Amino acid sequence: MSDIRAIIAKRVAKEFKDGDIVNLGIGLPILVANYIPEGIDISFQCENGYIRMGPEPKPGEEIKDLVNAGAVPATILDGAAFFDSAMSFAIIRGGHIDATVLGALQVDQYGNLANWMIPGKLVPGMGGAMDLVCGAKKVVIAMEHTAKGKPKILKQCTLPLTAANEVDVIVTEMGVMNVTDKGLVLTEINPEYTVEQVIAATEADLIISENLRNMQ
Repeated sequence: MSDIRAIIAKRVAKEFKDGDIVNLGIGLPILVANYIPEGIDISFQCENGYIRMGPEPKPGEEIKDLVNAGAVPATILDGAAFFDSAMSFAIIRGGHIDATVLGALQVDQYGNLANWMIPGKLVPGMGGAMDLVCGAKKVVIAMEHTAKGKPKILKQCTLPLTAANEVDVIVTEMGVMNVTDKGLVLTEINPEYTVEQVIAATEADLIISENLRNMQ
């Protein structure tokens, strides 16, 4: 199997169009900035206070005071702007974000998202995820399909929700699923897997698209 995280990030990077303003969550979603196709200009907004984030810096070229929302070294592109937290969240809450990419502990066939805590475990808090899933025009979940062999895509989330009915697209190493009013539709499949394997790794009811194609 190829690098799972890279497979997911590369596919998510194709979800955007030229000129979009996009917020990337911490962890796997941050990798998306490394795979934007040529000719597509995306303004990545970081909730810690700037816009026009670029790909990760090359080793030895890090700037210690320039990090993304996950405190990982970052770069900036021409036209970048820095601002305070109030402005950052005004952009998010004001509906100015075209898309957000987040990880998840669980997501279900109704577009519910749980990604901030596991009861009984110490957590730092929800962060900006609750604002992002409600403020962004499109919510993309980028995550591995299972956790220790157990499905993460469920009929219904069992962990505390970050938001209800807000997820639009789920991208995993196995494929791409769209949340629709008819249910969860598998639209693309990684050719390294069969449809039967995807179904077996998914607790949610999957509708297989009549136009199912290989994951791009």
